[in-house]
Amino acid sequence: MPGQETSLARRGPLGRPRRTLSGTSQEAPWGEAPPLGEVNWTGTRRSSYFPVIFSVLFFLTFAGSYKLAQVQPLLLFEAEGRRNIWKFVAGMFPPDLSWSFLSLLGRPILETIQISLMGTVVAVAIGFPLGLLATSSLTFKGILNERELANSRPRVLLRKASYLLARAALSLFRTIPEFVWAFMFVRAVGLGPFPGVLAIGIAYAGMLGKVYSEMLENVNPGPLEALQATGASKLAIIVYGLMPQALPNVVSYTLYRWECAVRASAILGFVGAGGIGQQLEISMRMFDFSQVITLVAILFVMVAGVDALSARARRAILGRQRV
Repeated sequence: MPGQETSLARRGPLGRPRRTLSGTSQEAPWGEAPPLGEVNWTGTRRSSYFPVIFSVLFFLTFAGSYKLAQVQPLLLFEAEGRRNIWKFVAGMFPPDLSWSFLSLLGRPILETIQISLMGTVVAVAIGFPLGLLATSSLTFKGILNERELANSRPRVLLRKASYLLARAALSLFRTIPEFVWAFMFVRAVGLGPFPGVLAIGIAYAGMLGKVYSEMLENVNPGPLEALQATGASKLAIIVYGLMPQALPNVVSYTLYRWECAVRASAILGFVGAGGIGQQLEISMRMFDFSQVITLVAILFVMVAGVDALSARARRAILGRQRV
């Protein structure tokens, strides 16, 4: 009958009332159903206050930051701001390309490259072992450690302690900026490029180790389990199963940190850690902006060259991995 067909159409396949687009249930014995937006897949109510609370807190934080940080963009366009900017720009041109100045930059340029390169090497030497210890799937979790740690609680606690210590060391290294590390090492070992090497090595070791551990934890566990099933040692599993998968990402990120180290080594010269930054700081103190623009241009060429070299190395390594 028409009335019965309409009633059945309003019900589901099990005879339960259907929910309409308005969020109400027709002929529901329990009354009006809650709106669709407030019901999750388990059938329980879901709170929708978090977006509102987050938006309010974000707006209050933004408003407070705008006031406390004294953000005043119009200062750049006032008379004094325009005058200072014009004085700075006019003083930069023409750049100082005299031989008496350029002849002084050979050693600082080489120092900058050497500081960045040796600092990155030190960072890898410190960060990679700590990254292995900070990888939970290699220390105490996962199928690779089940058989070894099955009935040895002291060994489990020792592995967890080494994992936590490695994570804590990496956090400490990357918490302190390389500028502060350089300042401390200048006080410890004196002026020169060596404090810059130590500063970049320690600060970047924390960054590299943290990212290395995340890369190693996210590899495909299938080849590792297959090697373990053949009786391979932990070292063999790392060398033949783990590193081939993680190597492209590890190399790519390491080269990227080297690019960052070139820029950082230029800034470290401001605290006496050698490199082109030391000459840049002297020129800025003397208000010789024509030398400043020359040094900035040289730094740009150095960073662009390192970027091109690292991109070429990445393509070569990734192409070899695909083959």
